[in-house]
Amino acid sequence: MVNILVTGATQGIGKAIAQELKSVGTIYATGRNIENLREYENYCVCDLSKDVETLESYVKEKQIDILINNAGEYIYGAIDKMSDEQIREIFEVNLLAPVKLIAKASVNMKEKKWGRIINIGSISGVMGEANASLYSATKAGLVGMTRALALELAEYNITVNTINPGWVDTEMGMNSVELSEFFKEEILETIPQRRFVKPVEVAKLVKYLISEDAKGITGQSINLCAGLSVGI
Repeated sequence: MVNILVTGATQGIGKAIAQELKSVGTIYATGRNIENLREYENYCVCDLSKDVETLESYVKEKQIDILINNAGEYIYGAIDKMSDEQIREIFEVNLLAPVKLIAKASVNMKEKKWGRIINIGSISGVMGEANASLYSATKAGLVGMTRALALELAEYNITVNTINPGWVDTEMGMNSVELSEFFKEEILETIPQRRFVKPVEVAKLVKYLISEDAKGITGQSINLCAGLSVGI
């Protein structure tokens, strides 16, 4: 059985991924809320904006074979209204933490000549989103890193891919709707399928991408957005 680490596994997409992958290997979950993490047999309490070093050590200790960088933060507001702390925190969580965790996990993957890395990005990192420039920037960074790492790690039989969900029916997704300047009905009108993506859809795509059937897929940025990236 392989060792799988899912960051942000206590809710939303991360929780759906962890549940979907239980049949694939041993799940190692991480998040900020210890009470929510207790449902998992193996977990590490960690705030990626402050103590990612704790999780880096955990990744090394558990010899992670499959890394799912799912944890993320969303900030809505004009760029000139963002504080230095907000800028630091969102880059730490959304981009720098994945970089650091990949650096640690790839050591074990290289030794085993096998590994899977999935980054959960966002359609905002592909299309851009007004008043969410920091979020868009961090998610776009994941796409660029994915392409480069796919080349760097290909000889070790390690694949690296990014999934870019659109509007997802999660607590974070609905909070972002409330923070925006639009009503839920107005947002639905911009989505060709007129619906929000379900977390389980992302989870099932993750499951496929880490399988041997998908070993030829690497360096890709896959939009799972109910058609949002195509147009109205």
